Amino acid sequence: MNLTAPDFSFFSHDGMRLGYFDEGDPAGEPVLLIHGFASSASVNWVYPGWLKTLGEAGYRVIAIDNRGHGQSDKPHDPEKYYTALMAGDAAALLTHLGIAEAHVMGYSMGARISAFMALAHPDRVRSLVFGGLGIGMCDGVGDWDPIAAALRAPSLDEVTHERGRMFRMFADQTRSDRFALAYCIQATRELISRDNIGRIEAPCLVAVGTKDDIAGSPQELAAIMQHARALDIPNRDHMLAVGDRVFKAAVLEFYREFEGR
Repeated sequence: MNLTAPDFSFFSHDGMRLGYFDEGDPAGEPVLLIHGFASSASVNWVYPGWLKTLGEAGYRVIAIDNRGHGQSDKPHDPEKYYTALMAGDAAALLTHLGIAEAHVMGYSMGARISAFMALAHPDRVRSLVFGGLGIGMCDGVGDWDPIAAALRAPSLDEVTHERGRMFRMFADQTRSDRFALAYCIQATRELISRDNIGRIEAPCLVAVGTKDDIAGSPQELAAIMQHARALDIPNRDHMLAVGDRVFKAAVLEFYREFEGR
């Protein structure tokens, strides 16, 4: 299995045409992957080697292009990007594929979507991996208005905000619809209260790079959840942690605990 993006299929939900891939062992335990902001299923999960890693370990690997991203519809309407709606898309994909429950792994915004999915559809989530998002899930991850402004700017040369430049460069690199992303970032900032995050019963691995200045502490988040543990991804920032081999090894070890259950 190589690092080339697989063929995508499509389904419809909530008036959206949404892209996804369904790879790996069809008889394996399903893992649903939910990518981060300004990324895509291919950028987040194929090119950093997750599809290869999970596929070779015998899992059925499913990944969605969130609305506004990748090959999915990209409405220019902030009302279409609330996190609960995106969590509904992910649950609808499992229904579309006839899958009762899956391991769900999200990175950054995808981790927030995964948490919303676990709260709204707990019977569909066998386990959770939150990558790139710790206590920021509850406390917020800073001011995103400069990022929205950076995405709307006529050119990168006009962007001076450091984090705004980072996301604008990433959006340009992935040839994203910058205006759809700006609307998306307006709507996906909903925080989850500590009480609600504590309601999640699914076992959870919270993994954050030690140089990540966006996510917040994984230990703080894990401590207020029922069945969670934290993982420090050594010497990785928010962008580089996603493909780290320590992260991959920890996820495979986490999933092995479910074998035979």
